[in-house]
Amino acid sequence: MSLARLAALHGVATSYAPSPDVDVPVPDGTVVSVLAALGIDASTPTAVDEALRRAESAAASRLLPPTVVMWSGPGAPEPPDVLTALPYGTTLRVETEHGGDDGESRGEAVELPAAGPSAAASAWSRLPLGVHRLTARAPEGRTAHATLVVAPGQVPGPPGRTHGFLVQLYSLLSTRSWGMGDLGDLAELAAWSGRSLGAGFVQINPLHAAVPGAPTDPSPYRPSSRRFPDPVHLRIEDVPEYAYVRGADRDRLDALLGKAGALRASVLENDALIDRDAVWALKRAALEILVRVPLGPGRRAEYRDFLAAQGRALEDHATWYALAEAHGSAWHTWPAGLRDPRSDETAEARRDLLGQVDFHCRLAWLTDQQLAAASRAATDAGMAVGIVHDLAVGVHPGGADAWAQQDAFAGGMSVGAPPDAFNALGQDWGLPPWRPDVLAASGYAPFRGLLQGLLRHAGALRIDHVMGLFRLWWVPQGEQPTKGTYVRYDAEAMLAVLALEAHRAGAVVIGEDLGTVEPGVRETLERRGVLGTSVLWFERDWEGTGLPLPPGSWRAGCLATATTHDLPSTAARLTGEHVGLRHRLGLLTRPLEQELAEDRAEVADWLDYLARLGLLTGAEGDEEEQIRAVHRFLLRTPARMVGVWLPDTVGDRRPQNLPGTWDQYPNWRLPVADAGGRPTTLEELAASPRLHALMEVLKPPPGPR
Repeated sequence: MSLARLAALHGVATSYAPSPDVDVPVPDGTVVSVLAALGIDASTPTAVDEALRRAESAAASRLLPPTVVMWSGPGAPEPPDVLTALPYGTTLRVETEHGGDDGESRGEAVELPAAGPSAAASAWSRLPLGVHRLTARAPEGRTAHATLVVAPGQVPGPPGRTHGFLVQLYSLLSTRSWGMGDLGDLAELAAWSGRSLGAGFVQINPLHAAVPGAPTDPSPYRPSSRRFPDPVHLRIEDVPEYAYVRGADRDRLDALLGKAGALRASVLENDALIDRDAVWALKRAALEILVRVPLGPGRRAEYRDFLAAQGRALEDHATWYALAEAHGSAWHTWPAGLRDPRSDETAEARRDLLGQVDFHCRLAWLTDQQLAAASRAATDAGMAVGIVHDLAVGVHPGGADAWAQQDAFAGGMSVGAPPDAFNALGQDWGLPPWRPDVLAASGYAPFRGLLQGLLRHAGALRIDHVMGLFRLWWVPQGEQPTKGTYVRYDAEAMLAVLALEAHRAGAVVIGEDLGTVEPGVRETLERRGVLGTSVLWFERDWEGTGLPLPPGSWRAGCLATATTHDLPSTAARLTGEHVGLRHRLGLLTRPLEQELAEDRAEVADWLDYLARLGLLTGAEGDEEEQIRAVHRFLLRTPARMVGVWLPDTVGDRRPQNLPGTWDQYPNWRLPVADAGGRPTTLEELAASPRLHALMEVLKPPPGPR
């Protein structure tokens, strides 16, 4: 009982419910391990009692929690309940942040009563949006400090209804790519689809910086850093210094360009997989030439401003990459002094490696500039939303973020998922979780910095596994995922920070809320304006007939799609080819005929329903017409955003990622291809009759935009 009380005080679950009528207890050993990762000793009954005594005493004597949230909205804002419940006579003082929202924050101090009638309401209304410092002084002399987050009640929404493409950027090669899609291709896709097709957005995979290695993990969802993008996405020819390379360096650069062309041809013409390491080897060699070109005065001033704005976060990031080149990418194996980003040894190593540190800072700057250019291309093309960037759930335990922010991550823990109907063994994603207590104590500084970096050039942000803002499944190192437990985060504070930063960036937020979602989460996200994700094949009347959900019953606050990067393409789904693929790889748990029969019945349900709605009018078995009918259906829903999986426009059969596989399938390494498996360039996509026939279904009527 004492262990359960102690766990509850720290947001650690001692049981979980995989379904409404089932409650599964969490092993005591798991609870003890998770508490240890939060700095709480619960190894013995005596230790539990002492930790419980300290925790309850601290809670009883605490004036303020580490972070306080106030939602701003129409009318006079109300002070948070935690403040109105303070002892009578407690005084409050707020020091507002400098350079806050719309320039209204000037670092002024605002004196506020803890509770009161009109005077209090008037005082609270003076607080600008932002992250402020709150001080409370109780009559008996106790003083407490907290971070006060004043956030808008909702994140920005899309201006009207819009549609756009979903694509894994690396898979979209043009005739100018160096073996994988890049930021130049993204700008071209945005400009073309916005101007010619009336698209309102392009959603891409995470562009987070990868862990270097041989081979590099190709998954964009297990990065070294979520704070900074990966320079492998650079279009080398678009770097301004490229034009000024002369002499022997120009010859070397031209030779690299020729090798890049051969690499591109191997993917587009010879059925080779996308080789990220080979692409990066060529681009790195080119960039080492480009950084030797002196920056002009204006460019140098711009670079210095970027360094100043990014500050220590960029310095740490670049230092990790310089150290990884010298000692390998697993920082846990580095010399002891270098494992601490604040040690004297690390400071000395940074000085010794100054050239390499500056090189990686320069790459971050160049990538930031090309991200800005892609965003401008989308805006100039009239896109209502623009580029939708993607935030992965976490980072690699050996990467730059885990090294630079060690205190914010829970040691010896990994994020995953509990056992469910789809995976009886649970999942371990190999990503260290953030410590909720450290986040709160810092005023959510790591989360704020992450969002600010991602939203610099984003029209919208997709948050993978958005349920992680509420709770995450922690798995102790060395244990099976079944031996994990949920750890709860302060969702109100996380959402307040998200709403504030999205408001400042003018960005829409989309939450990937597929799978198991605890009650109340979707409602809370909807209240804060965060759009959900609805995928056609999952939208059925599960509590009633089991038949496809009528379009009018879909939620409006969502991005509606036919598929995602983790699911079969629409053509593969309609033809059953995805079942055959899993059979060939030995992934089916039931006989092939049984799987095929169930799949055919599900597809038949949908096709019959589409026909009854008058959305499917072509000849029986007309695959292209069926895919168009699927998207006509999506338009019948009230969804604010409708996404088209770009490979669907040319009948691609292959999924970009096949969950449950590692080396059995080329996850994250396939170019967009047509129905016959032939890789298709961006230029060919733009000219594809099949694509244009599909996009005519979604193209908005002519008129002012």
